[in-house]
Amino acid sequence: MAEKKQKYLENRELSWLKFNERVLEEAADPFVPLCERMSFLSIFQSNLDEFFMVRVGSLHDQMHVDKTAHDNKTKMTAKEQLAAIFDAARILSEQKDLVYRNYMQLLKAEGVELLSFADMQPDDKVFLEHYFKEALMPLLSPQVIGKKQPFPFLKNKEIYAVVVLGTKNGEKLGIIPCSNEVFERLIKVPSGKERYMLVEELILHFLPLVFERYTVKSKSLIRIIRNADIDVDEAFYDEDLDYRDSMEKLIRTRRRLCPVKLEHSRVLDVTIIENLRKELGIGADQVYFSEAPLELSFFSQIQDSLREKRELFFEKRVPQQPACIRNDLPVIDQIEEKDWFLSFPYESMKPFIRLLKEAGEDERVVSIRMTLYRVAKNSQIVEALIDAAENGKEVVVLVELRARFDEENNIEWSRRLEDAGCRIIYGIDHIKVHSKLCQITYKKDGEIRHITQIGTGNYNEKTAKLYTDLSVMTANEKIGEESAEVFHALCLEQLVEKTKYLLVAPKCLQSKIIVMIDEEIAKAKAGKPAYVGAKMNALTDKVIIDKLVEASKAGVKIELIIRGICCLIPGVEGYTENIRVISIVGRYLEHSRIYLFGAEEETAKVYIASADFMTRNTTKRVEVAAPVWDKAIKERIMDMFHLMLKDNVKARELGSDGNYSRVTDSDVKLNSQEYFFAMSYQQAENTEK
Repeated sequence: MAEKKQKYLENRELSWLKFNERVLEEAADPFVPLCERMSFLSIFQSNLDEFFMVRVGSLHDQMHVDKTAHDNKTKMTAKEQLAAIFDAARILSEQKDLVYRNYMQLLKAEGVELLSFADMQPDDKVFLEHYFKEALMPLLSPQVIGKKQPFPFLKNKEIYAVVVLGTKNGEKLGIIPCSNEVFERLIKVPSGKERYMLVEELILHFLPLVFERYTVKSKSLIRIIRNADIDVDEAFYDEDLDYRDSMEKLIRTRRRLCPVKLEHSRVLDVTIIENLRKELGIGADQVYFSEAPLELSFFSQIQDSLREKRELFFEKRVPQQPACIRNDLPVIDQIEEKDWFLSFPYESMKPFIRLLKEAGEDERVVSIRMTLYRVAKNSQIVEALIDAAENGKEVVVLVELRARFDEENNIEWSRRLEDAGCRIIYGIDHIKVHSKLCQITYKKDGEIRHITQIGTGNYNEKTAKLYTDLSVMTANEKIGEESAEVFHALCLEQLVEKTKYLLVAPKCLQSKIIVMIDEEIAKAKAGKPAYVGAKMNALTDKVIIDKLVEASKAGVKIELIIRGICCLIPGVEGYTENIRVISIVGRYLEHSRIYLFGAEEETAKVYIASADFMTRNTTKRVEVAAPVWDKAIKERIMDMFHLMLKDNVKARELGSDGNYSRVTDSDVKLNSQEYFFAMSYQQAENTEK
């Protein structure tokens, strides 16, 4: 018999949906400028799409493979989880429609209207009919489903018009793709400066012209989401292809996986829904009606049309140059004197890029080694590595081609790096390399020295302006030598088996975390102050969760800042009453990972890491957490952590009932993200003076 669910545990999928609900709250928040709210709604939708593609897709596969398998926290089977997900997602979709409806009213007040054909003035209707006949109709590919024209393959996330066609012998179904690179999504109409109609709505309206020999009985727009969860190593590794070619094959395969969700924008006859379900192989609970458009990327065009109205956007913020950095001294020499610390997006990534560029030209530098997981489309970092290789430096780059949905970008960059003379490696079978590690090796006074950079986020200039992340650069040889061992193991397709200073998953991270929590438990039992703090994206690792519960029972004070999934419910009497959990969802995506152990500031252990406390991170990936030994940097990270705990503008606290509520504990409002940016500006101004 399955073990009973513990009252302090939450299902990871349902916890994730609660996170996306917090994103939706930002989309509805009247204190967030209108155009920024629209961005949050787009993020909400893209989040939900990816959730269905990956998590629902995985559960869908699991349900067919092993009907008795269940999650290790709530003991829910895949079937039970899917039922709960579909119910929760339907509620969220209805809330999304309300938010969208409110936007339309607010945009109208700003002079922007998104109209249906019925709302158009006579001249507009004439214009649109002409536009349809001349610009759209020649490019459409209509199909009537029948014996000689079977049901077509519907592409993932693309919009189609479906129509029930009356014939002398009954009814048929017609389908037209509405997505085309040639089509403009928003069609501007003549009667107003910012009056638009969506191209799919225009196609839907003029379906009678396309199917002129039939009677149009009903019509709708549909969009499907397909399963994108593929086991790269096991299912799609082809011995006849090199690894990069195998990944390209995977991308092609993913596009054709089974549907997991059907959305439609009009009320359709039950019979038509049944026919679509039959063709797509999905259940009734996987069909969703949407009042809002099925895809929201057109918001960006509306935002662009309103750029002059600054009150509709966040105040512009520019990442600043840290006060400690000098322009008149080589970066390596500066880091030898004192560790560097960068906090994104408040501080710029340019100093790190400068380090790479200087290293590529420095005669002392022998090699540059780096792990790349997600990089920008136009990456200055990769260009710096290419320049270094062309200057004769040994450049070794581990490119993780399995970074989900970034595979194509990474494949292209891997080719360019290889062409420039860089040595490219792709990691280890069955283990993703997710660490954020860069090492520059150079000679000084006849000795080999290292500059090592450890980060919490990707080497991506674009996301460094949107995500909160931390980066430390150090000349400490204890860190340098162990980091060199990490790279050495990766080059040999091996795992680091033991470490003294770094925490390196999958062999030497989870176990060391447990040891440090045990140390705090021992302090609490001895009547001494004991503390564990952590900031990360998600908490799902059952081993660590169980240890945190044990620590709470022993009296250890535990404070967690978990942006997304949190499978541990705090405040449950007898189990987690010494644990507090908050989530910060604001202008910037909280992405940094911080581990704190110890109540005394002087002796507390502080780490920054690439790893969340998720089983996939702690036991199935190469991750690196590094201790912070520089006193000033250590104090700054601890101050940042404790200030975030005081956020009462963008923070929500997780209650013992498993629900989140906004923190409203003070009359003095503190938005931690705004505070950190204000501090970066102030420090930059003081430096200039």
